Amino acid sequence: MTEIRVRASRPYSVRIGGGLLPRCGELAAPLIEGRRAVVCAGENVFPLYGETVLKSLREAGFEAFACVYPAGEEVKTPETLVYIINKLAELGLTRADAVFALGGGVTGDMAGLAAALYRRGIACVLLPTTLLAAADASVGGKTAVDLPGGKNQMGVFSQPRLVLCDTETFRTLPREVLAEGWAEAVKCAFLREGPLQELLLGETPEERIEELVAECVKLKAGLVEADERDQGARRLLNFGHTVGHAIERCSGWRWHHGPAVAVGMAVMTRACAARGFCDAETLETLETLLRRFSLPLRCPYGAEELLAAAASDKKRAGERLTLVLPRRFGRCELVESDDRELGELLALGL
Repeated sequence: MTEIRVRASRPYSVRIGGGLLPRCGELAAPLIEGRRAVVCAGENVFPLYGETVLKSLREAGFEAFACVYPAGEEVKTPETLVYIINKLAELGLTRADAVFALGGGVTGDMAGLAAALYRRGIACVLLPTTLLAAADASVGGKTAVDLPGGKNQMGVFSQPRLVLCDTETFRTLPREVLAEGWAEAVKCAFLREGPLQELLLGETPEERIEELVAECVKLKAGLVEADERDQGARRLLNFGHTVGHAIERCSGWRWHHGPAVAVGMAVMTRACAARGFCDAETLETLETLLRRFSLPLRCPYGAEELLAAAASDKKRAGERLTLVLPRRFGRCELVESDDRELGELLALGL
């Protein structure tokens, strides 16, 4: 097992390894004053791991309950959020008790926000079950639900009490869901030089999942510690996201986050290579990695559609937006831009 300490405004540990879900009660109990817990999970995840988590919590002395809801990005709404909060209230949770978010990024976002809002904040323990959630959403304290105007437009920063990434859960993931996590790993490798680059370019990255997740978590933890409120360096983590979120919106959320971000990275890197901001080798490396992990490279939408969808991007500041552009494999830069500039980049990169 690997343990990484995230030194945010409320420090916490991220533990990564096999067999952590059956131990979640034992590991969380010292951090939770109360002894009531609600396990929040989508209807696709709860049948796989819900009873394991409930059993572990009960063996550790918790009175444990389940809150199950439909799966998918389309249910990451204020209505589902209110459903979860009402469930916490019905079960009589106090400020000393805890929410356990079991699942992928959607559950982490929603259950984390519900915990942050209920009684002005109770403890949340994240139990990510996808490679994407473990490598990305499990670190940093971003919680949110979507609004009709765009993704993650209603939320707060609220750091978890503990994160347990059980790598055994990745074995049940369909190939396309696992690919979303590889997209996150590729993104991280483009942000900073380090072991992650060698790992992804090596012969068997699939056999080094714990190490891969740990390297992604270390990178993100460092950026969160330097910029917890996402005002500066942490924005590097948005590489591929401006176009990626626009693709998700254009598709009516039929495109999943990982493939959309993969295409977003490819579009921006092609544009940067065309402008000479990065060299052709940088683009070649990205495309090689995306193909290796069965991720798409081309966007099905035009520049006008993407620009209209990007207009609601929450990363905007008035008419300005911050783009993350690749300089080389292992280095990206933040560039202040506007719609005209984005339109030009899209024309070059699509």
